[in-house]
Amino acid sequence: MSNNFFRSNSYFIDENVNFFKFENTYQLYDDLGVHIGAVCQKLSFGQKLLRMVLSKSMLPFLLEIKDLDGNVQVSISRGWTFWMSKITIADSNGLVAGFVKQKFKFFKPAFIISDNNNQEIAKISGDWKAWNFEINDANQNPIGSISKKWAGAMQEIFTSADKYNVSLNSEITDNLRKIAILSAAITIDMVLKESK
Repeated sequence: MSNNFFRSNSYFIDENVNFFKFENTYQLYDDLGVHIGAVCQKLSFGQKLLRMVLSKSMLPFLLEIKDLDGNVQVSISRGWTFWMSKITIADSNGLVAGFVKQKFKFFKPAFIISDNNNQEIAKISGDWKAWNFEINDANQNPIGSISKKWAGAMQEIFTSADKYNVSLNSEITDNLRKIAILSAAITIDMVLKESK
């Protein structure tokens, strides 16, 4: 894994909408608006067929966060699920960085992020319709946000509704913890859409 890929504390995610593809793709930009990689969904032929007859929220998925050279930085996976899903986040060496568990309330989803020892490290919660989420640590202290609102140069670069910003406080320095929280936040859009 590149040490530089997660050096930023602010990321911009841009969804690539392609109606002729089954896989979701999101482009990633750092805090300066520099294109640094993509989040790509990988589906087998069988999974593509199943998506035509079964609810996407039940099906397994694999997402890969890749740099511009196509090197996998993080993989995010989920097995078959029938109610509350558990998502596994692993680094480029296959080392588990953490887990995400979904909890749903009406338009108020919550995602509990735990480390590789299943200790809660963060929670993402907020308003799905307004697309405004808070990221709090295990002691309920705010440590970041997910929002479609930003100012300055980014406002000119990103104007579409399919783009959003993930920000973490600068004191989050532990690499695996940062990877787990950012990866969960980066993939929240796809998870919520597939749960609709």
